[in-house]
Amino acid sequence: MAKEKYGCACCSGGFHGFVTGNSAFKTMKAKADSGSGWSCNWGIDFSAMSRRSFIKTSAAAASLAFLLPGCSKSNTEATGQDTIFFTGGKVLTVDDNFSEAEAIAIRGNRILAVGSDTEVREAAGSAATIVDLEGRTVLPGFIDPHSHVVIGSVVDGVMDYVGMAKYKTVDEVLAHIAGKVAQTPAGEWLVFRNFDPAVQEGADALTFAELDALSKDNPIFVLNASGHIAYTNSKAFEVSSIPDDIQDPPGGEFVRDASGKLTGVIKNNVAFLKILSNYPAMAEVDPKEVLIELLSKWSETGLTTVSELSLGALSQSPADAQVMAAAARSGRLNARIRAYPFYTLGAETWDQANVKQGDGNALARIAGYKLVADGSNQGYTGLQREPYLNSDDRGIAYMSPEELTATAIERAKKGWHLAIHGNGDAAIDNILDTCEALSDAGIDMAMVRPRIEHCSILHDDQITRMKELGVSASFLIGHVHYWGVTMRDEVFGPEKAQLLDRCRSLENAGVSFTLHSDFMVTDPLPLHMIEMAVTRRTWKEPDYVLAPQERVSVESAIRAITSEAAWQLFSEKEIGSLEAGKFADLVILDNDPRKVPVDTIKDIKVLETWMDGKQVYRA
Repeated sequence: MAKEKYGCACCSGGFHGFVTGNSAFKTMKAKADSGSGWSCNWGIDFSAMSRRSFIKTSAAAASLAFLLPGCSKSNTEATGQDTIFFTGGKVLTVDDNFSEAEAIAIRGNRILAVGSDTEVREAAGSAATIVDLEGRTVLPGFIDPHSHVVIGSVVDGVMDYVGMAKYKTVDEVLAHIAGKVAQTPAGEWLVFRNFDPAVQEGADALTFAELDALSKDNPIFVLNASGHIAYTNSKAFEVSSIPDDIQDPPGGEFVRDASGKLTGVIKNNVAFLKILSNYPAMAEVDPKEVLIELLSKWSETGLTTVSELSLGALSQSPADAQVMAAAARSGRLNARIRAYPFYTLGAETWDQANVKQGDGNALARIAGYKLVADGSNQGYTGLQREPYLNSDDRGIAYMSPEELTATAIERAKKGWHLAIHGNGDAAIDNILDTCEALSDAGIDMAMVRPRIEHCSILHDDQITRMKELGVSASFLIGHVHYWGVTMRDEVFGPEKAQLLDRCRSLENAGVSFTLHSDFMVTDPLPLHMIEMAVTRRTWKEPDYVLAPQERVSVESAIRAITSEAAWQLFSEKEIGSLEAGKFADLVILDNDPRKVPVDTIKDIKVLETWMDGKQVYRA
C-alpha cells in the first residue's frame, strides 16, 4: 500500500467546509455581518453565562472565577440545597495523596464533605438523602483534555462510525454497510466515518467495485479516519453531478485507475466536499443540538469535562464559540467544555471578536490558545529529526520555528495559556525552543502553563528540557494501542517506535502528563484509555507490548484523566478530585480499577455519572 500523506484533520482544520452550506452557520454569519448579532463581531454571547458582559481574568484566576460572588443564574450553580450522602462503598478522591474515603456528601452542585462515614454523615445532616453504594467505587468525573467536541459532534451527528474500535477488518465494515443498506429506502444517503485501511485488515481502499456491490440506489460516502480521504459508490457521483471528466481541484484529487477511469476514491476535502455537500443532513444539522446530544451520550463513559482544541476550525470563524455558548445556556449540557481558539484564524480575528482567556464560566470556558507545529506521524506529516522508515521524507512543519515563536510570545504576553500540537521529535524540538524563547523573554511560564499535544516521539534530552521549562504533555494513548504495530513496522521501525508516548519516563522525571482521545481520531473511552496506558498492548497484536518500560500504574493513569487533566485545563480548583468545595462531578463504577486484572479495566461498568450535582446517567 502506498503511503498516504495527511495531517491531523482536526488540528489542521481539515474539516473546514463541512458546514459551509449549513443553515445554522449561515444564519449566524448573516446576523454578525448585518450587525444584528449578539455582543461582538461574530455574535458570541458569553454574557448570559457569566457575571458580567464577559469574564476577563488572568489565566491563573480563570479557574477561580466560579467562586466570585454575584454570578447570574446558570446551570453550573446550585438550583437547590438538597444534600446527598453516599456511603457503603469506596471513594477514591484522587487528591494529592490518592486518599481513599468511606463516604462523600454533596449539597447542591458542590462537594460538601469527604472522609469517614461518621464525619461525612455528621456534615450531611439528618435530612440528607442516603445513597447506599453497595460496595461500589466512586471516582472524580473523567476528563478528556484534548478532544474536538464542536467539530466532532457535527460529524458524529450525521455519520455512522465504522472505525477500528468496533470493526477489525474491512469485510466487517462492508457487512455493516450492507446491513444499513437493507434498512434504508432507495435514494437516501448512507454516510460513515473513521474507516482506516491502514489498521483494518483487508482492501487498501473502498472503490466503486466494493460499494456499488452493496447498493446502486443509495448514495454511499465513507470518510477515512484521517479526514483527508473519502470513498464513494457511483450513485454518490451521479446525484452530485460529478462527470467522468471531472477536473481535479487545486489540492484535491478524484483518483483514477491505470485506464483513467474514476475509482470512487477521493483525496482532500476540496474534492470530496463536492459530493458530501449534497448530503441533506449536513445542511440541516443543528450544531448546538448535536453538541448537547454528543455529551449526553458520553455520560455513559463517565466523562464530565471535555474539550475543543480547535475552536473555530469547523466554521473557520469564531462562530464556533457561539455554538458552545448557546449549548451552555441551554441548561442541557451533561459535561463541561474547555475550549482553545485555533491559530489558523489568526490572533487578530479572535481579538476582534473580543474572545479572551477565561471568557465563559465553570460550565463552558475559553481555556487557552492552540498552535500546531506539525502534522500526523501515521500520516507521514509529523516533523522528524530523521526520515521515516524506508523514506527520505522528514514530514512537514505546519508553522515555521520563527512563526511559532512569534505567535506564542504575542499570545503569552496577552495572558494566554498555550497548547501546542507536536507529534514528531523535530516538531517537539521546535516547541521547546519556543518555550525557551518565552522564558528568555521574561514571560511567567507558570502562567502560560505550556502543554505539548500528542507529544508522540520523545527523547531523553527533550524530557529534561520539558522539566526545566515547565512543559507538560498530553498523550493520544490510542497511538500505542491502535497504531503501535503500524508505527513499528511501517512508520518508524522498532527502535524509534519505543519512543512513542513515554508516560513512565515523564512520570519519573516529574513532568505532568495526561491521556486524551483526540476525538474523532479515537472515541473517548476513559477506562479503556487507562488500560492502554497501563498495559500498552496493541490492537493488531494483542500479545505485543510496545515499549513495556513506559507502562504506568493504574493510579497514575487515573490521575492522567482526572486531576492532571483538570490542571492542564486550568480547572484544578473546580474539578479533577473529590474534595470539599469542588463541583460535584463524579462517576460510580462497579469495581475498583486498581483491583481487577489490568487487561479488564476497560470492561468495568460505569453505573452512574453525576455532573454539577445532578445524576446525568444511570446504567
